[in-house]
Order: sequence, then C-alpha cells, then structure tokens
Amino acid sequence: MPIYKPSELHEFLDGLGIGPKKGLSQNFLIDGNILRKIASSANLTSDDLVIEIGSGPGSLTEELLKNGAHVIAIEKDNVLASALERLKTDGRRLDIYNADVLTFPFEEILAPLLTGGRKAKVIANLPYHLTTPIIVQLVKLKHLFSSLILMVQDEVARRFVAKPKTSTYSSFTVFLNFYSNPHYSFTVSRNCFYPSPKVDSAIVSIELKEPLHVSNEEEFFVMTRSSFEQRRKMLRGSLREIYPPASIEAALSHIGCSPQARPEELSIEQFIQLFERLNKKT
Repeated sequence: MPIYKPSELHEFLDGLGIGPKKGLSQNFLIDGNILRKIASSANLTSDDLVIEIGSGPGSLTEELLKNGAHVIAIEKDNVLASALERLKTDGRRLDIYNADVLTFPFEEILAPLLTGGRKAKVIANLPYHLTTPIIVQLVKLKHLFSSLILMVQDEVARRFVAKPKTSTYSSFTVFLNFYSNPHYSFTVSRNCFYPSPKVDSAIVSIELKEPLHVSNEEEFFVMTRSSFEQRRKMLRGSLREIYPPASIEAALSHIGCSPQARPEELSIEQFIQLFERLNKKT
C-alpha cells in the first residue's frame, strides 16, 4: 500500500492508533515524486547497504527496498518500528532497530557487514532539533559511510554549502567542509509533509572524505566556533580570549588576510593557516 498518499497514510496511522508526535519531530512525506528523487539521488544498486534514520511509517523504506538495497532501518518510535515488519518479504533485505540514533552502536552492527572495504550509505529525514548532533556523529565515521543523503531545513542546507563572504557562512560550514564535500540537491516544499512544518526542507548530499589536516582538531574547532559567536566583530576581537589581539593581527597579515578581517572572510584553508600560525611553536 503506497502510504505516502495522504488518505492511505491517515488510514495507516489510524489503524495503529497513533498520530504524528511533535516531540519526535514527526513530519511524514506525502509526495511519491520526492521519495523517488531521494532514492535516485543515492544512486542505489543491489550491492548497497543503506542506513535509514527515522524510517517513520516506511514510505521511503519501501522505495529503498524497491531499488534493491539492503536497508537497516533505525526508528525511535516503537509503534512505527514494529509496523515496519510488514515490509519484510522474500527477497527484500530489511533489518529493523527500535533505537535512538545518537546512541546506536554503528561499529558493532556494521563491522560484520562491511567487508573488503565496502561502505554503507546513510539516508535520513533528520529531526530538525537534532540535525547538528546527528551530523557531527555521522561525518566522523568515514570508515563506515561513503555518503549521507539528508533531509534538513532548507535554511540549514544552504548554510552547509555557503561560501565565504556570505551571511550564511558559519562555523558549522567550516566543520562540515572539514570532513566532507556537501552539495545542495533540491528543495522540498513544506506541503510535501503531513503535518506540514512551518518551513521548507531540502535534500543535501554529503560525500565523506579524508579530514583536512590540522595539528589539533579539537582546539581548531574551538577557534572557529569562537570566531563566529560574534561574527560582526573582527577576529582580533572575537578571539581575544584565546590569543593576544596583536598575535591575531600578525598571523592574519602573515597568511595574506587583512588584520581587520572578520570570520566570514576566511576560507577553511585560511582558518587552518591562521590556527597553525597562532599555535606555532617558537
């Protein structure tokens, strides 16, 4: 049954005696074209292992199975997780976990399945309020995943792919590009969901890569986050709690930037150069 259609979805949910839960950010897709576009954007083959986060009623799960992928569905809602059992049929490879993705044992579950250098793909309609922590978790698992196809708020998606010297360029842009190559795929109207959220969404494709090299990742991201916390300030002001302003100005000049530069003016490569210069051992 194509439960992405509104009438079938309502009947399905009524049959389970449930409705969308606001606390779990449950907004269910009701547009078959969008489901097919998401599956198509992942370039799936019968050899693919797909981790689907937030499977919900299973409309996207069914589309992924139609494409021949082996799907591992992670669904926090116990009623919806149980309902996914109906999609298990001969010839369809579906494993279902009623679990919270933030505590999911990816290493334990995937290691036996990913042999010979094989990697999984992640496809997820992320809860809006947990987008950042989930992505922070996933992008660091390059040894397990080759790519992430994610549904997020449109505003957030545009921040992922923002360029320096734009208002949407942020510390998270720097973080994401440190570990991956993000691409904006397409917009998804709020009218494609039930219930309809207050904002439009978008699909982003995130290709994981070897992280860029920096001498201390943790301290580097402390610097970039501090830089953007007061983005209107010059770096010599926003970073003064970490480095002497005179050292910041000298380091900026050394890497070819203005001593009065603000955070949105620096590329990720320039942030790395600035960090290494400020932490250079003399």
